[in-house]
Amino acid sequence: MAKKKKTPQESFVSMTELVLPNDTNTLNNLMGGRLMHWMDIVSAIAAQKHSNRIVVTASVDNISFKHPILLGNVVTLKARVTRAFNSSMEVRIDVDAEDIPSGKKIESNSAYFTFVAVDQSGRPIDVPEIEPATEEDNEYYNGALRRRQLRLILAGRMKPEEAHELKSIFNLPE
Repeated sequence: MAKKKKTPQESFVSMTELVLPNDTNTLNNLMGGRLMHWMDIVSAIAAQKHSNRIVVTASVDNISFKHPILLGNVVTLKARVTRAFNSSMEVRIDVDAEDIPSGKKIESNSAYFTFVAVDQSGRPIDVPEIEPATEEDNEYYNGALRRRQLRLILAGRMKPEEAHELKSIFNLPE
């Protein structure tokens, strides 16, 4: 029996947090580790919604902080699965911060986390495929294979010459 395909919208999760004094550093900015913790939670929930399984974090791509998030800001994290590979899923997280009294809103950052669905014994288990529904879904879906190959190369689990999707980006001979 074929696995049911799901759209990225079916895994969409939005989480909102208020930056409190305990979340900040000595400059009253949100600590990066606290934001990464929130990102891990929201993306794990999205992966669980997609797979209907227990999931574990397999990798986290580069997280760059564009703007500081300040004490008192409201942080909104949005996550959705962009592509599934056998038992793994790539999840995109977008983070915005808002100073509600001033009406000022900033895009803080975005990142990709990878999760693996596991059974009750902790062994990887197959997940449904993703069926892109929008143009944006297609962009993320098509880029996911290149991002996956790059992750595998950096982890030493794939040889660069095997990364056919990356060769086309760098105009390397096949």
